[in-house]
Amino acid sequence: MTRRNKFLASIVFATLISGTMAPVAFAADAAAKPDAVAYREAIMNTLDVQVAALGQILSGATPDDQVVSHLEAIAETASQALKSFEAKVEGGEALPVVWQKWDDFSARMKDFQVKTRTAADTAKAQGKDAALANILDALRCKDCHDIYRKKQ
Repeated sequence: MTRRNKFLASIVFATLISGTMAPVAFAADAAAKPDAVAYREAIMNTLDVQVAALGQILSGATPDDQVVSHLEAIAETASQALKSFEAKVEGGEALPVVWQKWDDFSARMKDFQVKTRTAADTAKAQGKDAALANILDALRCKDCHDIYRKKQ
């Protein structure tokens, strides 16, 4: 593993450990939540799982032959993320400030969508190393979570 990949892996793991990952097991209480909240949590959990898989690859724990597919999954899910909040149904881990500061929140989500799509397209066109060179700029989940998500 290159020095850059070790550095990236340490950053990804630090981000994951710092509480930016939502619990994966949301299904048990999904029935008690409005459909819009359960759907939103499913989208966000998909992002968490895919970012965690990418973190495992960057750490060297898993072979890196699936980087492109994980980046594609992240980009595709990111394209659905903002839509999952548009019902404006409070609940789950989203704070009410999401809808109070909708313009800022939606701008951040659109930026996330563009950056993850760029990373996935770069990976397909130029290879995984080119895409991973700036992946931390695309995966700035904590910046939004610090403002718009309940503390873990």
